[in-house]
Amino acid sequence: MPLEISRCARRRAIACLAAAGMCMAAAPLRAAEAGVSATEVVIGQNITLQGGKNGYGVAALEGIKLYFEAINAAGGVHGRKLVLRTLDDDNKAAVAEANARQLVAQGAFILFGSQEGGPSTAVAKVAEELRVPFFGPMAGSPNLRRPHSPMVFPVRAEHRDEFRALMQWGQRTGLKSVGFLHADSDVGRAHLENVKIAAVELGMTLALALPFKSDVSDAQLDELAQRITQAQPDLVFNHGSPGVYAKLIAKARKTRIKTTFMAVNSGSTQLAADLGRLAHGMVFAQVVPSPSERKHPISREFQAAMTKGRPGVALSYGGLEGFVTAKALVMALQATGKDPTRAGLVAALERSSFDLGGMTARYSNQSHEGSRFVDLSMYSRQDRFIH
Repeated sequence: MPLEISRCARRRAIACLAAAGMCMAAAPLRAAEAGVSATEVVIGQNITLQGGKNGYGVAALEGIKLYFEAINAAGGVHGRKLVLRTLDDDNKAAVAEANARQLVAQGAFILFGSQEGGPSTAVAKVAEELRVPFFGPMAGSPNLRRPHSPMVFPVRAEHRDEFRALMQWGQRTGLKSVGFLHADSDVGRAHLENVKIAAVELGMTLALALPFKSDVSDAQLDELAQRITQAQPDLVFNHGSPGVYAKLIAKARKTRIKTTFMAVNSGSTQLAADLGRLAHGMVFAQVVPSPSERKHPISREFQAAMTKGRPGVALSYGGLEGFVTAKALVMALQATGKDPTRAGLVAALERSSFDLGGMTARYSNQSHEGSRFVDLSMYSRQDRFIH
């Protein structure tokens, strides 16, 4: 009998060990998260490059790559290299949505680093539907924050903060009436409402709303320029579309009006280049510090990285915004821990505040605000931005 018991006990022990071995073998499979391996984390990026024609997007992508390269050279995040897979949406929301779905289907851990309001909104829709975190949209659209989107985590300030900064500057210099160029779309009309709210709060008058379609013609721009000439607002600013805005300013300036033209950060370098001397004296809202000055730690960090990794390449706001956004993502992944999951990333973010080097990004389970940093720059007669 004792021998029989011993044999039974031995058989049960072997069976238990075998089962435990099977569980141990299966555990990594159950715990594995899409886009995460022992050596890599795959980052899925949809961005507006337009085949290289979108200068801000191209610069932002280079800033992202620059930061990721440095992190990977130092061993990655918790021993995993960051692999960036990038698709170009050509500034088309439908393409951006398809790109986002493709990136997730092909195993991206998260969606990351889009640009422009329409495409970013399309990516956010996919993120919420598929429950995949969408980190760092480089767009100022209000619907990336309101209503609250559990899967969407912007870094840069939204356009609402830029509008207010421009209007406050105008108010301090005696300007009282405002004209606003905006897309004739749901997003553009949401921006218009924010301008109206700011005007009331600042005691200013919204004298002129200037909506335009994506296929706006030269003749239609002539009509908008004529409306500015007739209304004579003290200041006019935009919410994006630097190419359209540059043409409108050039047409309006031919009438020798005294209106002050200002602009948000989107495409500020492109806008200044397109306008040439007409841009001299223009005030721009910027959502990152000056990339060429050394006042902020993040600017100094960017300059050192560019000197090492991109010698001879000009510093730019787009490059610095990409660099900052990549740095914020790395900090988020570090906070998530050694075994990252999508749910774990969201949980880590919602209890985090990141010091990015002179600008702070904050998140909670009620608000994914990100940064509210806005600085003002002026385009000088020496063809450079000064702060």
